[in-house]
Amino acid sequence: MNNSLTPSIAEPAPDQSSLKLQCRMRSVFAISLFFVFTFTWSWLLGFAAIYTKVDWPILSMVLLIASGFGPSIAALLTIIVFSGRSGLFTWLKNALNWRVGWQWYALAFFIPPLMMLFAQAIHWALGGTIPTSPAVGHISLTIANFGLVFLIGGPLGEEFGWRSYAVPALGTKLGWRTASLLIGVIWGLWHVPWFFTEGTAQSQMPFVVFMLNIIAGSVLFSWLFMRSAGSVIPALIAHTSLNAFAGILSIIPTAETSRPYTLVTGILVAIAVWLLVSPAEHSTKDDMQ
Repeated sequence: MNNSLTPSIAEPAPDQSSLKLQCRMRSVFAISLFFVFTFTWSWLLGFAAIYTKVDWPILSMVLLIASGFGPSIAALLTIIVFSGRSGLFTWLKNALNWRVGWQWYALAFFIPPLMMLFAQAIHWALGGTIPTSPAVGHISLTIANFGLVFLIGGPLGEEFGWRSYAVPALGTKLGWRTASLLIGVIWGLWHVPWFFTEGTAQSQMPFVVFMLNIIAGSVLFSWLFMRSAGSVIPALIAHTSLNAFAGILSIIPTAETSRPYTLVTGILVAIAVWLLVSPAEHSTKDDMQ
């Protein structure tokens, strides 16, 4: 279990064959193919969902959901191609390591709603109104919604790619801070088809604010990934919590106001900046093995 206050991936010392597998799946060529496949899969299906929405709404919904799995599918294929079954097994074993300390699970789950409640308090203090939460009177459905968000609302389809593959792959070359910022920019641009799809959360969001939100979120999720010894589980929890509570606490922008979402973004950016510049974080090497 890794309870260290130093962000590092604590893995067992690999043997020479394992090192060769890691080098192959983290090569510039492998990383490039990962991003190419991610965007090809997600954008082709995402834009296809837009064009089929009117005539084939059910097909459009299926395509939209499938498009969200591009990063995780790309990571699986990249690792299989460059490291084979042995590399895939090692990668999954590290990614699904659950013995990382309960505090990382707690932080991952509670940081998003605490940010949102603080933002709503500021919104109210500035004269805004807070609508009744859709969770009121629907507790069982709200709990079930967490499972739905996890499965098809982003976390499962994205985090194995962005965090479990891209962070260590780019981090070995750039350091986790630069890697998390770069991945944030790419992650934000990856969402472009959703901005053109009516009914999605992104279609109601200011693009610049969304990009700041997603880049800061990338830093937070990457930090959780690093602190939990390379386990993707805290990032999955944080992503699920963020997406689910955004609806429960009425953070998603509406025609009336986008201020709560903007305030949450500001808080998230402040947290990300603190994680990036904190002396405690810089007291360790910035590279990953």
